[in-house]
Amino acid sequence: MDVQLGATAEVEMTVTPDRTADAMGNKGVMVLATPFLIGLLENTAIAVLQPHLPAGAGSVGTMVEMRHLAATPVGMKVRAKATLLETDGRRFVFEVEAHDEVEKVAEGKHVRYIVPDLPNFMSRAMKKTPKA
Repeated sequence: MDVQLGATAEVEMTVTPDRTADAMGNKGVMVLATPFLIGLLENTAIAVLQPHLPAGAGSVGTMVEMRHLAATPVGMKVRAKATLLETDGRRFVFEVEAHDEVEKVAEGKHVRYIVPDLPNFMSRAMKKTPKA
């Protein structure tokens, strides 16, 4: 794959009630839930790789190391950035961070692996589902 070290992407989202800790079961906590923040960081790393993937390939996350630094309330935007730090074959390591409209809210690392044959990968994964 022809993606250079230092390649970056940014993805933005607005915090909505369905992305809060309250929606995850932590009643009354109307701020961005950590799982949704992790998803945003992963999507940002995907955005770095996506334009370079060959036909039929995909990528999967295998590690997220993140510190959730500050709370972001409903209605506020969060912008995440992923920067490719290293690669060795199919493994890609990213520095990730996110800021809301006021401050940095997350920082960490994320590792993704290229899946060269996504249909085959999915076929193998689906064999785990119980037969009806």
